[in-house]
Amino acid sequence: MSFLNFVLPLGSSVLSLVFAAMVFDQWLQRRKSFQLVWALGLLWYAVATGCEFLGGTFGWSSPLYRAWYLFGAFLVPSYLGVGTLYLLNKTRFGYFVAVSVALGGLFSLAATAKYPGSSVAGYTTLALALVAAVAIAGATAVRRELQAHVAMVCLVAGTLVVAALVLMARLSGAYVDPATSAPIAAAFPGYLRVTSVPFNAGGGLSLLFGALYSAYIYMPKKRLLPARLAALAITVNFFASLPGAARALFQGKLNSRVPATILIALGAFIPGLTSSLNRFGITWATFLGEFLGVLLIFTGFLISEEVFRNVRLGTTIWSRRSLEGEAG
Repeated sequence: MSFLNFVLPLGSSVLSLVFAAMVFDQWLQRRKSFQLVWALGLLWYAVATGCEFLGGTFGWSSPLYRAWYLFGAFLVPSYLGVGTLYLLNKTRFGYFVAVSVALGGLFSLAATAKYPGSSVAGYTTLALALVAAVAIAGATAVRRELQAHVAMVCLVAGTLVVAALVLMARLSGAYVDPATSAPIAAAFPGYLRVTSVPFNAGGGLSLLFGALYSAYIYMPKKRLLPARLAALAITVNFFASLPGAARALFQGKLNSRVPATILIALGAFIPGLTSSLNRFGITWATFLGEFLGVLLIFTGFLISEEVFRNVRLGTTIWSRRSLEGEAG
């Protein structure tokens, strides 16, 4: 095991655990639902990467391997994604989450071609993903304030089901890639790997595009297309607004949420990419992607004055207001 394969999972686990504690402390102060759900997602991140550290250092066991897969493949992206929906609960972001979950179901069905004997799981996962997507979209349309709650109910129910499946799954195959020592999911049966797709794809897309949407909300805008064109208008206007946002950044006039959420989007994209590569047998960047992901998201949260006005772990460690007072 190389030095980086030891340091990176340990660093990811410690950083995400500290991050989770800080976000949970923010929830204790403000009682915002997104903070509690994000704290859970970050805790799952700490558990998954902690399993990698323990497995790589002391050797993998069946319970450790199952915990790594449950928390890493299923729970981390999905809880962070639902936390993002809670943050954007006053918008119609639930429609995007619904589409992401439905796409995850379709990807599950497509993945059955790679895993023989998983067709039943693929169709079942697609059906359940579509039910969840319809429920989230319906809540967004009828009572927008319920969209995140509906998504959370679906996620908790899904968590219970997949936890049972992971615990009962018969393991057969290698736990790690012998070339890189990175854990791989090859020992799990194909039906379980197919089932994981809506959790990691749906959650990952929600976190990534939720962060970009937040950046769009707070950046100075150049509107090339009218708002009635919905997602198309947001996409085109976002890219058209980037030069103005860059100018505002260098002039010190840009809302802190914009660079913060772009960092969070990068933090979602990088481990999403490396975990996808891991699924296809490319594992050299797995540990690095996980560390960069949590580091970028953590940095984004610290930059955002709306999310972190002070840094606490039980007591205030750092306060933006105190620094502003000293500067004044």
